[in-house]
Amino acid sequence: MGETQRTMLVVAHTGRENARHSARLVIAQLAAAGVAVRVTEAEAPALECAGATVLPAGPGAAEGAELVIVLGGDGTLLRAAEIARPAQTPLIGVNLGHIGFLAEAEPDGLADTVDRLVARDFRIEERMTIDVVARDNGTEIGSTWALNEATVEKAARERMVELIIEVDGRPLSRWGCDGVVCATPTGSTAYAYSAGGPVVWPEVEALLVVPISAHALFAPPMVVSPRSVLAVELATETETSGAVMWCDGRRRFDLPPGARVEARRGSLPVLLASLRGPGPGTDGGGPFTDRLVAKFGLPVAGWRGSAGKETTHGHA
Repeated sequence: MGETQRTMLVVAHTGRENARHSARLVIAQLAAAGVAVRVTEAEAPALECAGATVLPAGPGAAEGAELVIVLGGDGTLLRAAEIARPAQTPLIGVNLGHIGFLAEAEPDGLADTVDRLVARDFRIEERMTIDVVARDNGTEIGSTWALNEATVEKAARERMVELIIEVDGRPLSRWGCDGVVCATPTGSTAYAYSAGGPVVWPEVEALLVVPISAHALFAPPMVVSPRSVLAVELATETETSGAVMWCDGRRRFDLPPGARVEARRGSLPVLLASLRGPGPGTDGGGPFTDRLVAKFGLPVAGWRGSAGKETTHGHA
């Protein structure tokens, strides 16, 4: 009995011509290799791809697919993760944005990337997520999840928000601040990094708490256990304005004074496909250290390493 036909979903940033063009190339290459291709209803007109199956942009689009191939920046991959996570379908990103920390491949190696996917020359790694619930006087007003981070931020530009931070059921501190970031290791190079948080290697399991412009003597970025439960409470004083909760910069909930947000390790991870073989410190297109050097243009000239051969270029 023959093998069931393989299926992959292609998601693209249709507002960029390079993403549309790359998506068409990927779709054609997959079809030539005998792989059935899916696209979403919202993207199908822009991609103009005959022969692809068109589905609504929900978890059903990824259900039963082998991979979700994402062409765009990190924002596009975060959007695709909303489709892929419920179905537990792995994603692989081709960076057509700016930094593209979540992407696995660059556009100049697109054809080779597709060849390797067709040849099943990849492995799957789990990325920790966070589940978030917001309540007002005990009544749930919002529930969602994030791959990078959940933030509680001030709603009014002209004033701070007063937040009380709790870890594992115990109050830690009160901050007058612009907000707080609760992040995963994957999100440590996103908003949490911009707010002064540490870079955490992706194989580390932890939750990050990073205040945003806090007026307090004790307001360091903190790394806690992945089993911890974080809570952020809005002070109830009448002068305190409301706040907003953002998850991955895509899902927003308004929070009234006195609201409480709880964040904990997510029940479902996001699965990312990696072209690298297994090994410590690997992340996407190479060791995570190499990714930091490449994405941030870090100076490593003069590095000798264990082989004793000096590096003369900007990165190894």
